[in-house]
Amino acid sequence: MTAIFAWAISRYVVEPNVKDGKGGLRDLHTLFWIGKYLYRVNTPMELVDQRVLTKKEAQGFLKAQNFLWSVRCWLHYLSDRPEDRLTFDMQSEIAAHLGYTDHAGASGVERFMKHYYLMVKHVGNLTRIFCAALEERHQRRPLIRFPARFFGNKEIDGFQLRNDRLAVESRDVFRQDPIQMLRLFLVAHQNGVGIHPESLRWVTQNLQLIDQNLQKDPAANAVFLQILTHKVTPDIPLRKMNEAGVLGRFVPDFGRVVAQMQYDMYHTYTVDEHTIRAIGIVNQIECGDLAEEAPVATSVIHKVISRQVLYVATLLHDIAKGRGGDHSELGAEVAEKLCPRLGLSPADTETVAWLVKAHLWMSATAFKRDLNDPTTIRAFGDLVQSQERLRLLLCLTVADIRAVGPNVWNGWKASLLRELYYATDDLLSGGLNADSRDLARGSGPKQGPRSPDRLGHTGYRRFHRAWISVLLAEL
Repeated sequence: MTAIFAWAISRYVVEPNVKDGKGGLRDLHTLFWIGKYLYRVNTPMELVDQRVLTKKEAQGFLKAQNFLWSVRCWLHYLSDRPEDRLTFDMQSEIAAHLGYTDHAGASGVERFMKHYYLMVKHVGNLTRIFCAALEERHQRRPLIRFPARFFGNKEIDGFQLRNDRLAVESRDVFRQDPIQMLRLFLVAHQNGVGIHPESLRWVTQNLQLIDQNLQKDPAANAVFLQILTHKVTPDIPLRKMNEAGVLGRFVPDFGRVVAQMQYDMYHTYTVDEHTIRAIGIVNQIECGDLAEEAPVATSVIHKVISRQVLYVATLLHDIAKGRGGDHSELGAEVAEKLCPRLGLSPADTETVAWLVKAHLWMSATAFKRDLNDPTTIRAFGDLVQSQERLRLLLCLTVADIRAVGPNVWNGWKASLLRELYYATDDLLSGGLNADSRDLARGSGPKQGPRSPDRLGHTGYRRFHRAWISVLLAEL
């Protein structure tokens, strides 16, 4: 039962279940069984005559079904047993059998898995479409009809509230003012209501309206920043936007990593799902929900000068994956171009670009370098240069690690990051922060350039020998 629940959480796990996973064959079959019962049809194409699906949607249904059946048949054949989990070892074999070859910047197995994730994403769209059609056709009519002016649909910020879900009057609303496609997600989240499936369907059918004009519109970018930096679970509307295809259209660089897998045993989710989860974790840190697991990040996040910088950097930290080079360097270049469009100042743009470029530095230093060596702390301090950047980098690092997958974050990693943060913070503050922490604990400020206990040394002799070597090297 636990495994089934885990598969149902996200359709973007790197070892999905083709049958029972979210967007898998069982979801497709359930939709069609409902259609057969209600409309007495024998094929998905007959649902077009019933005006439940369009011809394009019915063809997409058949395409997804044939693809998933092919994958499942190869799984059973190659494993010689009824196996439905698409494991790492099977992914490369099936990719080869289905004809996926290596292309520039992407291996055959990565192309195959991206195709898989796009298919199950399409199944999710079909589910919403089907639900909208069913609700529209089988909604119970009231026994007494009251005048609409007294008991009509309630309006919220220009949208209708229909059955406790936000809706637009018609698809023409988006054609007349495409920014409403973004506002729909913002207003729904601000008011704690869902979005009507029919309205989501219209959004999906009108994605071409999100063009360069809308992308460059300051008002549209302001709405997007409101969603991204919302103080309550911004990952929820962002995930809905991603499912509907809006996020990838509004931020085309993000669209390049949608459904992109990371072919290793370390990452659990695709790049887009990992990014959205990281944004949610930053928000959890800010709200104090992770005070026990990440106490230092929880404490310093409220000292950060710009929330926008942190959230935008989290959105962009992996945006250049799969481009054939160092994704940190390439991502920094994307940030330098995208941040001004989002309305960030030159100073904030520079900080975001630096964070994207440096988002792996802190974990690499903490986990792979000797933190007992003062040269390590000095070198890391030279890279960070300011306490503000150190705070931002800590929060981004914690969110990035925790968003990789369950059980990746542990006490050992937390203690190393905490040790590196405090040591670097003491260095950048000239020891003032160390003194304030000592006073808070009831002890006097420690004397000397740095405390050997702060750096984790086992004794004063080792500390002084190392420290003297640093001083001599600087002469």
